[in-house]
Amino acid sequence: MPVHTTYKLSNGLDIPSIALGTWMSAPGEVEKAVKHAIESGYKHIDCAWGYGNEAEVGEGIKASGVPRDQIWITSKLFELHHKPEHVELAVRDSLKKLGTDYLDMYLLHYPVAWKTVCPDGVLPQKEHTPMVDGRLVIDIPLSEDFLSTWAAMEKLVEKGLVRSIGVSNFNIYKLKKLIAAAKIKPVANQIELSIQNPQFEFVDWLKRNQILPQAFSPLGGLAGQHLRQHPVVLEIGKKYGVHGAVVLVSWLLQRGIQPLPKSVFENEIEANIKPVDLTKEEVERLSDLARSFPSKRVVNPSSEYEPFYDVYQEDHPEFSDTAQLLLEKGTA
Repeated sequence: MPVHTTYKLSNGLDIPSIALGTWMSAPGEVEKAVKHAIESGYKHIDCAWGYGNEAEVGEGIKASGVPRDQIWITSKLFELHHKPEHVELAVRDSLKKLGTDYLDMYLLHYPVAWKTVCPDGVLPQKEHTPMVDGRLVIDIPLSEDFLSTWAAMEKLVEKGLVRSIGVSNFNIYKLKKLIAAAKIKPVANQIELSIQNPQFEFVDWLKRNQILPQAFSPLGGLAGQHLRQHPVVLEIGKKYGVHGAVVLVSWLLQRGIQPLPKSVFENEIEANIKPVDLTKEEVERLSDLARSFPSKRVVNPSSEYEPFYDVYQEDHPEFSDTAQLLLEKGTA
């Protein structure tokens, strides 16, 4: 598969098919990683206000010397900023840090709103959220009322501050609710997708509804090492002369998923943007491997909230993806 392939979003825009992820990097690492990624051929950088490194991302983009209109920048609305009056303040803060006057895509990072205590007209910071026994206090009514947050995000498109809007960590139930009320349909849903958490049926649902599946933690994190080093993955990698990570990035691409591999190491950054063209049989072998192990998430913050808040609703009798898919099939 060529390096500079793109996916067509439902709003007609072409988004570069592989992005550099910038989550959870030490201070000082991201600027260099972003610069090297762009110099290596990346055309898409995925970042977020919540990562705390947008200024570094902006410096890396600037240092690359590549014109802004040749780079796709995605950022995300943080859980502190769900109140409609905070949405534009938040995106303008991201724009300032990134050194640009628009975003190509802006995602609602989580369907969870943190409770904030701060003066009117001030953009909430992390210290504005109260804690109870080490857990973040959340605003449940605002978490459930993501439609008002989305309406404020739609206004960002109308003002030319962002070109596309989407979501992250939304399940089918929440997406149905959003789509039914939205003036602007979400173009993407950034979720955890990897060989250890493949979510086959959810991916198919997103594609049927013209929502691009984006994959964070596409290599499965440390817990997925046993699958990255599985004999099937290594055998395919040996055939093409690549590491297992490249095989798994290629597998996601050929399932119609946009991978967001994160690295600050130059050799990994360079390798991850050089996918291989797997055969149909190899794609199916990897899918069978994924099905042969119980799915396991790297990220699930549900227990970090006060009160406990089930972000993904995987076991809910009505709101889980399984229940929603059965409902659509008429077998619930």
